[in-house]
Amino acid sequence: QGGMENQLRKEAYQCDVTYGTNNEFGFDYLRDNMVWQFEDKVQPTHHYAIVDEVDSILIDEARTPLIISGPVEHETKAFNELNPIVRRLCEAQTVFVNRIVADAKKMLDSDDEKDMRSIGKKLLQARRGYPKNKQLLKLEQESGIKKLIEEAELSFLRDKSFKEIDDELYAVIDEKAHIIDLTDKGSHFVAPNNPEMFELPNLSEKIGAIDKDSRFTPKEKIHEKEKAYQEYAQKNERLANLRALLKAYLLFDKDVEYVVQDSRVIIVDQFTGRLMPGRRFSDGLHQAIEAKERVRVQEETQTFATITIQNYFRMYEKLAGMTGTAATEANEFWQIYKLDVVEIPTKEPVRRIDYEDIVYRSRREKYNAIVDEVIKWHEKKRPILVGTTSVDVSETISRLLKRKGITHEVLNAKHHQREAKIVVSAGQPGAVTIATNMAGRGTDIKLGRGVVDCSQCCIKCLSGDCAHCNHKEKKECLADVPCGLYIVGTERHEARRIDNQLRGRSGRQGDPGSTRFFLSLEDDLMRIFGSDRVAEIMDRYGGGEQKPLTHPLVTRAIANAQKRVEENHFEVRKRLLEYDDVMNKQREEIYKIRDRVLKGEGLKEQAMKFFEETIEDILIRHTDPKINPETWDWDALKGEFNIVFLTDTSIPKEKIPKMKQEELLDILLEKAKERLAWREQELGQDVFNELLKFVLMATIDRNWRDHLYELDDLRQGISLRAYAQKDPLIEYKHESRKTYEDMRIEVAKNASGLIFRAQPGPRQRRPQQTREYKPSAVAQPAAQPGAAPPGAAQGAQPQQRPVIAGKKIGRNDPCPCGSGKKYKKCCGRNA
Repeated sequence: QGGMENQLRKEAYQCDVTYGTNNEFGFDYLRDNMVWQFEDKVQPTHHYAIVDEVDSILIDEARTPLIISGPVEHETKAFNELNPIVRRLCEAQTVFVNRIVADAKKMLDSDDEKDMRSIGKKLLQARRGYPKNKQLLKLEQESGIKKLIEEAELSFLRDKSFKEIDDELYAVIDEKAHIIDLTDKGSHFVAPNNPEMFELPNLSEKIGAIDKDSRFTPKEKIHEKEKAYQEYAQKNERLANLRALLKAYLLFDKDVEYVVQDSRVIIVDQFTGRLMPGRRFSDGLHQAIEAKERVRVQEETQTFATITIQNYFRMYEKLAGMTGTAATEANEFWQIYKLDVVEIPTKEPVRRIDYEDIVYRSRREKYNAIVDEVIKWHEKKRPILVGTTSVDVSETISRLLKRKGITHEVLNAKHHQREAKIVVSAGQPGAVTIATNMAGRGTDIKLGRGVVDCSQCCIKCLSGDCAHCNHKEKKECLADVPCGLYIVGTERHEARRIDNQLRGRSGRQGDPGSTRFFLSLEDDLMRIFGSDRVAEIMDRYGGGEQKPLTHPLVTRAIANAQKRVEENHFEVRKRLLEYDDVMNKQREEIYKIRDRVLKGEGLKEQAMKFFEETIEDILIRHTDPKINPETWDWDALKGEFNIVFLTDTSIPKEKIPKMKQEELLDILLEKAKERLAWREQELGQDVFNELLKFVLMATIDRNWRDHLYELDDLRQGISLRAYAQKDPLIEYKHESRKTYEDMRIEVAKNASGLIFRAQPGPRQRRPQQTREYKPSAVAQPAAQPGAAPPGAAQGAQPQQRPVIAGKKIGRNDPCPCGSGKKYKKCCGRNA
């Protein structure tokens, strides 16, 4: 568990059976690949994992990765600067949407001939501008309005003319995809004097133009390219900040996705309803929400190590799990994990009755009906659990019950300290408990004395003689069960499994009970995914404004909406896995090399591999087998080789005309090998091995972190390739592989140079501040001993650590190796 010392962790893993949380297992794996001494590793090989609540771990929490991160050197986010501008933009968008909704309503109420196309256009424009607008939601409940909006959307989609309505908005919201795009009008609003501020330049074209421009000297070209890269990075960063702020204002609501406590933004787990202190949204979103709520914006972080829950558990030779709600996800378990789902029958017959859903047109009607239902059964001394999907809804229903004088308890993320006490009393006669998803998975509510008073009602006849129910048909026996725990659901969750978990709090161990969901067309699930079909059914079968609808078609339509959401989430998880598989191969390769170095195995062989890669890179850039060797850039080649290996390279002039690349590689490699042998003799074998180990691990760790940072940037912008009719995943594979190969060359060059520059000195432990980001792309601060370089050795003889010796080079100076990069971005990374 969290907070354990390394030695205690190691002892726990050495047992035959080790029990712990999935997050800690994953973080132990990542920390093991950041330690500087092999004996600090705690986790053995991955043989067999049995996962409790397997659907929660492998499906619900699989959409976001485990991340260990640390602060970056420079803060680049400018949320506080952009925040007031975005706030005004969102206010302007709200005013505009209110106006067009009012215009549409006025046109609908008019006695004149109605232009339904214009009305549909206005309402569609309002939906794309602010889908949660209260006036719009109210108007959508009127008969035929939703269908009108859907027809308008199909028309604009067919004609590819969405730009016609989007140009009048400041930003366009796609609520299903959780995406917000700034329009030209919005860009002008944010930067009226600089409309190109948020337009990303075509970097490849710009670099190509610089290369072809004969006015620039080679040194000036390097400077111009650096300016182009900086301009692109600044604009990309600013655009990402702006989008994050727009999401924070228009898609994330306080007391739903997060709460603010003690001047901190704390995420609410959408699956459990619990607070997740210390965790943070990724991609700058958490900082944007902090700016929105006017609390301190915390520093930017950089990924040090990461793995998804999916790829971590797929490392086990055998994997199994148990849960009560896996049947609906059987397809995903097989496709991702190759696991079959087997249903085990319950020991006792299920005596719980699951009534049909009741659907209302508005939330207000639904809440009033829920209060009436609670009062009805509370008077009969029946325990009631009201399940909600957010803190906000739980507090709304609590206020309504207080007005009616109904004593009740509220269990949500704000009152989690009293959870045990509330759950104990939730099954007592007449108890009313309002709870978020916290009272879902795994909660066992014990029924009080007198609650079960219908023991003769049978759901399943255990013998042929069933005298106590007078041979009534089963459905008559099921007509009503006025006892046991009554579950009242206030809204359907996006996943059927979460609803089933709430239902499962009633009728446990053969006890009687019943459940019913009260829904409205304004609920998020209904509004985004299923309300058009349900609204059509209500128009056909339902009554007036105040009359609800209970119909099998409605239940089926809701189930279909949930299936669509689940399929959408499955695609997200599958896509995440496909992206992570790309990094996974690279991670396995790097960790394998690092592990060998950590054990001290084949240090000289690894150094020689890096020498070979470095020399090959030098030859590729300064020689060409297709042209005369005498025209090769011998000065640059010798200069770069000498800078890396600190030795002079002399090639006899008579050999140059017939020189081949392979022959030159062998000559330079032999020279490097001689330098390595000389270095070993100079330092002594023990100090030499320690130096090699330090240099190799330092360069691997630093460059791997930089590589992860680059992949983060790549992932954020790769989806834009779809506009060019390219598959973002294929593009990501190509780009990430190229980035990885570049990183490998950087590792080889940096390590090769440091082996000859570093000088042994007293070793000191330098703790490295890290953060752990758990599922939901969030972080928990934790200083991990496994993430730091090794400390002082035991015994009288102090261990040695390498230090850098030589002429001081400015970090922003051009790198002397001739790569064209700044020194801090090239050979100076580990200096």
